[in-house]
Amino acid sequence: MTTTKQSFSSLKSSDRIQSLDIMRGVVLLGILIMNINGMGLAGAYGDPTVSGGATGWNLTTWITSNFSFEGTMRALFSLLFGVGMFIFMDRLEKKGAGIDAANIYFRRLMWLLVFGLIHGYLLLWTGEILYQYALMGCLVFSFRYLPPMKLALIALLLFSIGALWNYADYKKDVKFVEQVALVENYKSEGKALTRELQEVAVKWEKREWKRSPEGIEEYNTNMRKGYLDVVKFLAPENQHYDENWPYRYDLWDVLSMMLLGIALFKWNILSGEKSYKFYGIMAALGYLIGLSINYYEIYSIMEANFSLLSFSKASITYDLGRVPVAMGHVGAIMLFCKLPILKWLKISLAAVGKMALTNYVMHSVFAMFIFTGAGFGLFGTFQRFELLYIVFAIWAFQLIVSPIWLKYYQYGPLEWLWRNLSYLKRHPFRRQH
Repeated sequence: MTTTKQSFSSLKSSDRIQSLDIMRGVVLLGILIMNINGMGLAGAYGDPTVSGGATGWNLTTWITSNFSFEGTMRALFSLLFGVGMFIFMDRLEKKGAGIDAANIYFRRLMWLLVFGLIHGYLLLWTGEILYQYALMGCLVFSFRYLPPMKLALIALLLFSIGALWNYADYKKDVKFVEQVALVENYKSEGKALTRELQEVAVKWEKREWKRSPEGIEEYNTNMRKGYLDVVKFLAPENQHYDENWPYRYDLWDVLSMMLLGIALFKWNILSGEKSYKFYGIMAALGYLIGLSINYYEIYSIMEANFSLLSFSKASITYDLGRVPVAMGHVGAIMLFCKLPILKWLKISLAAVGKMALTNYVMHSVFAMFIFTGAGFGLFGTFQRFELLYIVFAIWAFQLIVSPIWLKYYQYGPLEWLWRNLSYLKRHPFRRQH
């Protein structure tokens, strides 16, 4: 074994930044509020009219989650990942690791990519994010030395490119809807469709079929089959996301937040070092701007009866809403970290955050056994608001079990495995009492 492998070890518990662990715990739990819809319902993550109910408590649940959580939890998750990788490299380099720091860094990302593929294809969560984080983490490496202002400006540029792409897609959707209307006119008048309109008709029929009661029931039936059948059924969906999302969304959605997170860390905002007044203003401004835009988007979507164009148009201002709300969350969480209250909750949240990888994957394991045919096969049987009962149960479990686990073990099981694979060195697992 080389000297490098003997000398450079993973972060000790005493070196961790408590505020980051607490924030990671909050975000890890919060992201399940959004993910549970994709885990338990067909096509209902964004549009409540597809399945899961769009009236009463179901509509209230959709409004509340989209108002406060949609995009913001993922934004903070990305932010924290960027900060984590920056701290990881910074501390290795300060220990004199040299080129071996890069070896460990990229080996860590390589294994995260493998975990992501296993998470998506074998643990049956098509919305998993580890694969994308591994790819974007490779790009973060080149930006780590930049001053915070430049990082923030690059993040702003990435957000802007994403918004322009969303606008371009909206214009395409406008044309598509106009062509669909033209198809209906041609059919009503008995005219033959052009080749272009035939393709439009096929595309529209496929969309409507997926949203129809028959299409939803077919999807539900496939999700309730045996494990290998579900793996086969979801594989094309996983492949589509892995091939298309990195360049279509992740550069502008994920990488941007990673870079912004490093900037905030370099400004000492994420370590709780700023004043109560600073974080109070940060929370107030973030929520005022972001929630106002989110309200406008939700109101517009509901006024248009959840139409295709209403969702497409809302995507143009998506980052203008979610990023300020995410910053509001940062301010609120830092205030919570600084205030001398609810120490027991802070301890539990920090423990959840320290085991973020294990707890994140655990969400999918629970979902696999609850919803798919690998377990109880309850996919599509819950209404949207009823899924929150499952969310709260998982929250309670992880808030209770995580601190107990860390009382006896130094890491979560996946964190321990990830460290061993990254450093090519076996780390002690159990705590010495």
